[in-house]
Parts: sequence; structure tokens; C-alpha cells
Amino acid sequence: MELNDFKKNFNDQITNELTLLFEINDELGFENYSQGFGLLRDEKYGIASWSEDEAFLDKLMPFAQANGSGSMYVLWNNDSGNSLNDLPVVVFGDEGGYHVIAKNIFEFMQLLTFDTEISVDHEQVYFYKDIEDYEESECLQEYIDWLKENFNLEPVQETESIIENAQKEYKEDFNQWVSQYFSED
Repeated sequence: MELNDFKKNFNDQITNELTLLFEINDELGFENYSQGFGLLRDEKYGIASWSEDEAFLDKLMPFAQANGSGSMYVLWNNDSGNSLNDLPVVVFGDEGGYHVIAKNIFEFMQLLTFDTEISVDHEQVYFYKDIEDYEESECLQEYIDWLKENFNLEPVQETESIIENAQKEYKEDFNQWVSQYFSED
């Protein structure tokens, strides 16, 4: 994938920070620095399975695979006027469920340092790491070094606080907005 292809996920706009993320993803490789994760060019086919309403599709920008089974990470344009970097990150589960997981792309990039696939269902979202079975991704340390060098961000030892804070700020608004287009009930 070329940068111009990735940029199409964001209506042909991109920030320097997302460009840097694209470049490190390109350098380290798909799923090589955070389990199940990789940036991709998305034509909104996956997200359209939730709703084909243009008002729904226009506010969501899928940009990455979240796990090996088809869940996806999406930026939600919540009409805050914020740059792409400051939009909430939402995960849509391949078997249902959608959850705000980060307030912005910086928190999201920190979540990737936990180096496990995200688990998504209708009621909850979480990252789980079984220390006894865990094998570090091949290029995780390079990603952690890159994150520190470019954004002065540290890796995370737990993910719950980032997810909880993002949900406190955006969950109610996101759920209300998304309920205009479909309901999981």
C-alpha cells in the first residue's frame, strides 16, 4: 500500500503523525509489531455491513485491522472540529460490538504497545495477555523506540485506564449517534 492509498481512508487528508504511523507500519510490517494489527486501505465495505447510510459512512474512517478475525479500528468524526489526531478511535467487532477505545491517535498508538489482539463483543472490549503463553511480536521493541523518539510516549503495562477514560468521555455520545443507524438489541 502506498501513502496516497492510506490517505484515502481520511478523505485524502492526513496528519504528519498518521503519516509517521504509516511509515513505521510500512517499515516494520503488517502484524509484526503488535499482534493482529496492521494499517490498511479500507473502501468501507466492512463498516457498510453495519449500515449503508451515507451519514453513517461519512463520519467513520476505518484505517486498520484490529485482530486476525476481522475487527477494525475506525476514527469517528464526531464534529468536534478536531484534527484527525484528536478524533476518538473506535473498534468495530467482527462478530458484533463496537466500543470507543482511545480518545485520540496518541493513546491508540500506546495501546498497540500492549502487543495483543483486542477482544470485542457486544458488552465489552479488552486486551488480554496471558504471560505464560505470550510471545512478543518480532518488531515490538523497534515500535516502542519509534513511539518514544517521535512522540515521547511510553509503552503501556495495562490498557484498562485508556479505554475507561475514552469511554467516559465519548461512549454515551457515540452510542447515541450510532443508534440512529442501527441497534444491536
